[in-house]
Amino acid sequence: MGLAAVAMVLLWLGGERITSLLQYRRSSILQGEYWRLVTGHVVHAGFRHLILNLAGAAIMAALFLRTYSLRQWTYILLASLIAIDLGFLLRDRDLETYVGLSGVLHGVLAAGTIAWWRTESRGLAIALTAITVGKLTWEQWQGPVSLAGEELVVIVNAHLYGAIAGTLIGGIVIVFRKLPPGVGKSSDAQPL
Repeated sequence: MGLAAVAMVLLWLGGERITSLLQYRRSSILQGEYWRLVTGHVVHAGFRHLILNLAGAAIMAALFLRTYSLRQWTYILLASLIAIDLGFLLRDRDLETYVGLSGVLHGVLAAGTIAWWRTESRGLAIALTAITVGKLTWEQWQGPVSLAGEELVVIVNAHLYGAIAGTLIGGIVIVFRKLPPGVGKSSDAQPL
């Protein structure tokens, strides 16, 4: 996570020109600038946006890092990224630009929530599930729960698409890889 954070900070330091070159921009993607499907998730609208996403990533790492293997996390992150991009391209055709990591972080949150049903107490799993589902439902019904302030447009469908992918891949890993009970607890954790 450290290298990714450094890369995001360096991209932010590159300014608006770098952000404009790398952001998800529908019209440019449809003209062949496919890198934007990946890079749009690592550039940010401003310093506050960057800090919020880095803080979210740090919280997700602290809660869930040892819940899945590095390979499993790679699948979860890629599935979340792909689901967000496909959702934007196929369902949110009016969305021209997007930046940020929050959709992918919601994929991590959803996958972590799924794993907690096997790795943590029932009470913690229920609480995290209620918080996750409640937040996503609220956003679809009432709009964003924004800590970033009014100046930042939050694309709540990115959160939904990321969470759907995280739930699916996390569930597949739990079912087919038979994630053993106790993975994620400090005494049984295996380092990535």
